[in-house]
Amino acid sequence: MTLLDVKNLDKRYASGGRVVTALDGVSLILSAGETLGLAGASGSGKSTLARVLTRLVPADAGTVRFGGEDWLALSGGELRRRRAGMQMVFQDVLGAFNPRATVGSVIEDPLRIHDIVPKAGREKEVAALLDRVGLPAAYATRSIRDVSGGQRQRIAIARAIASRPAMIVLDEAVSALDVSLREKVLELLVALQEERGIAYLFVSHDLAVLAAVSHRIAIMDSGRIVESGPAAEVIGDPQSPAARALVGAVPRLIRQEDRNAV
Repeated sequence: MTLLDVKNLDKRYASGGRVVTALDGVSLILSAGETLGLAGASGSGKSTLARVLTRLVPADAGTVRFGGEDWLALSGGELRRRRAGMQMVFQDVLGAFNPRATVGSVIEDPLRIHDIVPKAGREKEVAALLDRVGLPAAYATRSIRDVSGGQRQRIAIARAIASRPAMIVLDEAVSALDVSLREKVLELLVALQEERGIAYLFVSHDLAVLAAVSHRIAIMDSGRIVESGPAAEVIGDPQSPAARALVGAVPRLIRQEDRNAV
């Protein structure tokens, strides 16, 4: 079932007296429970697309249907209510949090804002969410500044799933983590998808990361999607110059794919 249907999305910015095209006729679909990896070099438009889809910046043209609704037409209280269904995990997790907040308050906010759980049950739900991302319930009283980067990323995921979304946009969500932590977070995301049927739009410049979690991969270049298809096909036989450049940056991944194909 199609969850997200994007057609001909445009976004332009004025910069230094000139117009910069960030998105140029972008179209894509995402099914329920599917992971679409969105790859591209810096400046390709992938983060702008993530922010347009999550309504953090407006689109100039195009349509987005999410869960069958005209997503770009929603506003005010209706948009706030519907935001529960599409959440986002940022690369700069600390920058997305109130630095004076506690871990518990960060996770409790969506439960309160979207009225997911009655007040009396929120402490228990926060503890359950922390447990699901592999952190002790006692972390709820800690300052968000007093936990490690890997722990903050898990907390960001706990907050994202608190509103029981159908879709999560992950914008370079593991790029700042070391290899061992990255693997654990990716395993967590896959497990959550299997349990809850969450769809992911996973934005990354790293095809090795996307290969580990994506069903399909789309390649962006200069604001356009220049190639898309099953993850194994895009990685194993890239057709566009942008895809070939990204594949060339991860030779170990390609050699492993070749070994698996033998």
